[in-house]
Amino acid sequence: MANIKSAAKRARQAIVRRDRNQQTKKSVRTIERKLRTAVSAKDKDLANELLKTYSSEMGKAAQKGKYHPKTAARKISRIALFMNKVLGQ
Repeated sequence: MANIKSAAKRARQAIVRRDRNQQTKKSVRTIERKLRTAVSAKDKDLANELLKTYSSEMGKAAQKGKYHPKTAARKISRIALFMNKVLGQ
């Protein structure tokens, strides 16, 4: 435990921020999993809707610093390519 008041506060803030980051990343991963399942099941309508949601959530997470912007762009690009390859759009 920290001996200095400001260090203790920073430790508390780190816990709150870690939890917030984990929550955001978990929701993004959940959407990605649902999207991959929809693509594998060849459900075009659901896949298109989920891709829109996924790219939006991933972009927001990148803007807020949860992901590096290039990581977010790469993940969105790869999942879109995967979707187009499987569904033949």
